[in-house]
Amino acid sequence: MPDNDTVEPSFGGAAQLDNLSDKQKQQVETQTRPNAALIHETIRAEGVSELERAAWALAASGLAAGLSMGFSFITEGLLAHALPAGPARTILAPLGYTIGFLIVVLGRQQLFTENTLTPVLPLLHNRNGETLVKVLRLWAIVLVANLAGALAIAAILAHVPLFESGVYASLADLAGKTIQDGFGVTFARAVFAGWLIALMVWLLPAAEGARPTIIAVITYVIALAQFSHIIAGSVDCAYLAFAGMAGWDDFVLRFFLPTLLGNICGGVALVAALNYGQVAKEVENNK
Repeated sequence: MPDNDTVEPSFGGAAQLDNLSDKQKQQVETQTRPNAALIHETIRAEGVSELERAAWALAASGLAAGLSMGFSFITEGLLAHALPAGPARTILAPLGYTIGFLIVVLGRQQLFTENTLTPVLPLLHNRNGETLVKVLRLWAIVLVANLAGALAIAAILAHVPLFESGVYASLADLAGKTIQDGFGVTFARAVFAGWLIALMVWLLPAAEGARPTIIAVITYVIALAQFSHIIAGSVDCAYLAFAGMAGWDDFVLRFFLPTLLGNICGGVALVAALNYGQVAKEVENNK
């Protein structure tokens, strides 16, 4: 005989829930995936909290994130150096790119591309000037702090001999990819990167124990496809500039501007707006 407190499969529809005990109903709630509206509200609540944080706290967290992203560049370069040229290097070296993101996201550090979704949801919910100003304030503080950290770690890598010469050759090869394409192609690659990072943020509330896996898989795809990420790529491209292998005009015009615009478009338009759209009616009804 089955245990009375065990939920048995049933195909009789929602009405069957009326016959369940309170304990069984609780089991159903815990085993059901969170719906889009619940994910939206979870991220929006986090966004509201971020918008209210003090500037110094945002700046410190953003600086830490920029520095941490340097480990993506370092680890991918070390793997590229260690692996023989060929398919193995192409497939395995991008795993190193995930390290910085794992540190930043699991460590709750402020990363600009995450903020193309999290604080934008409160803006879509409220749609007023006050919230817009708060979003722009958050973006400005976090972007500047991220860049400061990224430039600092790039300068250290360019001027301090931490590794053997072969590793620096691999780092230069990786960094060169940030300015290998024109404005339009870099912008398109950045749209995909911003899209994937914002999707990652959308997936995390429901991921629970799988969060490291979600982060690693999404960012691995970004590296494998050579999509452009404004902070991770800033470490790479700034390394070229500090090492004298590219000019700062290359950094600004060929990498920074198209990547920044693409990341914002990918995060805001393709994830924040679309995912808000699917729950907008329900959210509006609950205002």
